Amino acid sequence: MLIVNKLIPQSRGLAAALVKRAASVELGWDQRQKSRFDAADSSGRVIGVFLPRGSVVRGGDMLVAEDGSLIAVRAAPQPVMVVRACPEHGSPLDLLRATYHLANRHVPLELQADHLKLEPDPVLAEMLRGRHLIVSEENAAFEPEGGAYAADPHAHAGHDHGHGGHDHGHAHDHGHDHGHDHKHGHDHGHDHGPDHGHDHHHDH
Repeated sequence: MLIVNKLIPQSRGLAAALVKRAASVELGWDQRQKSRFDAADSSGRVIGVFLPRGSVVRGGDMLVAEDGSLIAVRAAPQPVMVVRACPEHGSPLDLLRATYHLANRHVPLELQADHLKLEPDPVLAEMLRGRHLIVSEENAAFEPEGGAYAADPHAHAGHDHGHGGHDHGHAHDHGHDHGHDHKHGHDHGHDHGPDHGHDHHHDH
């Protein structure tokens, strides 16, 4: 078994030629949200993935094995419910309301500009249709947002961002939503202690 204990988010910093030549592995969301699992890559090798607890693997990430070989992650198509606003009987606001209610239930959601994706659930499907939304079943890659359903809101970004230990002295531009408002004086909603070493009230 080939042991994998490192992940490069979205293959950042790797040459395109390396990414293209890398073996690949297709994984559904159920497997990718785990930090430890076994799988087989496109070369037929069995890989054992051992990442830090709370890590989440995304389509486009690159796994790095102990021998230095690279394995590109593909999000495998899987059954999902796709939710869209009804142009005849509803409004785009219905989709926002649905997002609110589903988030309150801690339902993993993939958010797109004109639709939502979630794992199949007949009870939720009925509830959504009752709100003038169109619900269809499809087979597609599923990349839900990180959020309240995770043990740690930052767990989905548990891979290396290129700034050691989540140092708050940087410009805070991760390219993804950490769920806090950057228009305030650097109040993240988590306690740094009485003296956290940065007293900068910048406006993002």
